Order: sequence, then C-alpha cells, then structure tokens
Amino acid sequence: MEDFLVPYFHSMQALTFGGIESIIYGAAPDPKILEPNDAIVQISLSGICGSDLHVYHGREAGLDKGTVMGHEFTGTVMETGAKVKKFHKGSRVLSPFTTSCGECFYCRIGLTCRCEKGNLFGWMQSGHGLHGAQAQFIRVPMADSTLIALSSDLNEEKGLLLGDIFSTGYFCAENAGAKPGGTSVVIGCGPVGLMTIIAAKHLGAENLYAIDYQDERLQMAKEFGASPLNPSIIDVKAVIRDATTGRGADAIMEVVGSSEALRLAIDLLRPGGIISSVGVHTENKFSFSPGEAYDKNLIYKIGRCPAHYYAEKLLREEIIQRYPAEKIITHHFQLNDGARAYEVFDKKLDNCIKAVLHP
Repeated sequence: MEDFLVPYFHSMQALTFGGIESIIYGAAPDPKILEPNDAIVQISLSGICGSDLHVYHGREAGLDKGTVMGHEFTGTVMETGAKVKKFHKGSRVLSPFTTSCGECFYCRIGLTCRCEKGNLFGWMQSGHGLHGAQAQFIRVPMADSTLIALSSDLNEEKGLLLGDIFSTGYFCAENAGAKPGGTSVVIGCGPVGLMTIIAAKHLGAENLYAIDYQDERLQMAKEFGASPLNPSIIDVKAVIRDATTGRGADAIMEVVGSSEALRLAIDLLRPGGIISSVGVHTENKFSFSPGEAYDKNLIYKIGRCPAHYYAEKLLREEIIQRYPAEKIITHHFQLNDGARAYEVFDKKLDNCIKAVLHP
C-alpha cells in the first residue's frame, strides 16, 4: 500500500515564482508538520490555473519570490499531525484551493473560501502564507476540514478539477440562476468557462450560448451543449437580440475577469437579468456605471467560489461523476518542464486549454 510513497529528501523539487514571467524549477525546502492538525501530502497531479497567470504577468503584486506556485492538486497523505483524525498515511485526497477550519461563521454558512483562519495555497507575502502545489509535497493546515477523500472510483483528473474549476463553474452557473427556459450566455470558454457550460446544462439551461475567440475552445463548448459564438466573425449582440426578441439574455456567466468581458455582459443582459462573475478582476473600476446598473435593474453576483462546500456537494450528489469534464485537460507536463508548461498554457500554444503537471 505504501511502497509508492517516495521518502523525504533534504529538499524537494518545485516550481517557484522568480518574478514576472519567470517560473523556476529547482530545489525547495521540504514541507514540515508545524501544527498538530497539519498533513503532508505527496502530490500526484497539480494544475496550472488561469489565476496563476495573474501572478505570472504581475497583474497581482505582492507574491514573494521563491513561493512555490499552484493551488490545484490531488495526492496521497504521507504524514499527519497528532490531531488529524479523518486521514492517515496512504489516504488518497483532493483539496480545494483554500484551507478552511470548518468551524467559523463563514464555514458554517458554506462560504468556506472566506474562512476566518483560511489561506490560499501558493500565496506567500512578506514571509506569511502557504506554499503551493506545483511540487513533490505540500503542507496542508487544518487537514481534517480542508482535504476531501478522493474515492477509488474517481480519477485524479476529476479530483483536480473538483478542487477548483469544476466547483467554480458550478458556483457561477448556480449564481446566474441557470435553469430551464430563458436565454443564458457564458463569456469565455477557457477551463472555467467550459466547466460553467457543463454546470449550466446540468441545471437545465436550454438556450445557452458560449462566446470566445478561439475555435478549438468553441468546438468543445459545442460538445458540452452550448451554441458557439465567435465575435471576430459574428455580431454576438445581434444574435442575442434576435434570440430574445430584443430583450437581451436572462443570465450572463462572465468567467474572463476583464473589463471588456464585463462590458459585453452588461450590453447583452436584459433588464432584471443576472450577471454572475467568477473571473478574477484586477481593474480598479467597473466597466459600467451605477446609472447603467440602475437602468438595468441589475443583479450582479461576484466572488471567489467556496470550493470545499461545492466539492463536497458535487461529490455527494454524484454530479462530477456524470460528465467528461476532464476532456478539457489537453496537455500533460513533467514538473521539470514547468516553465514550458506555463508558456504553453499562457500563450494557448498547440491549442492548449488546460495543462497539468506530474511530479
């Protein structure tokens, strides 16, 4: 059972932040048990997420150089602190992208991403925070309430997606009120957008459109049940107007995180409709005015997905088990080729949709 667990080394191998557009593969200190509720997990699969690119390009400042990157992972528990009860050496696990205590006000209401004691994996600032998962090992604080068992009937790829982007896509679609009837639009067919399409269809969305500039991603959106629209060759505003007798869409799911995407969302939305944004926005201002929001009777929902809450829900209700979500994983890399993996994912080379790393 345990012969696949590699021993600790004096230093593990990892991808660390070297500055803007600099990812360094090399030695990093082994994670250690620091608190009795910690676990050390041996990584089996980690992912590169679109939000990693915000740091990579310097759109989010403050990350310490030398921080181990990444917040998407599956793995096997290698060591536990004295107070960890739910997991043991050899437990196969997935993890949400943030830690959570399971006891504070926010955890009790299901907003686990805002846990009073929680932290984001892969974010160290001024020496404080947590190292990430693009490595051989990771320290997981509050292991019993952060980690989720990865059952033998769920593959690692589904587990990886469940810890972040599949849960985020479902959160986005649910916030948008995706349901039978009406007209819905997903703006952006990257990994989260494609997961949002699956979720919206699961929730009953019928007249569902997907907007992106890349034909390969639009083709996958079509496979998942959306009508593809490429703004470079078609007037998407006219299409949505025609589909709704001029009203506009009932629900917009914005997963890009740009002012242009949000501007398009407002333009496509009918009065009284809902915009659900899960793209990480770094602009200082909204791309619509308070007056426009008032005139639209806008319902606008935005924020980080409480991935632990949704991962448990989606497993319990056997939702992720029903869909081939892992089809979006188009590229596999070894950890030592991580710098190249970032370049391929960032520039969408070779039609890359989602890249994962194997230690």
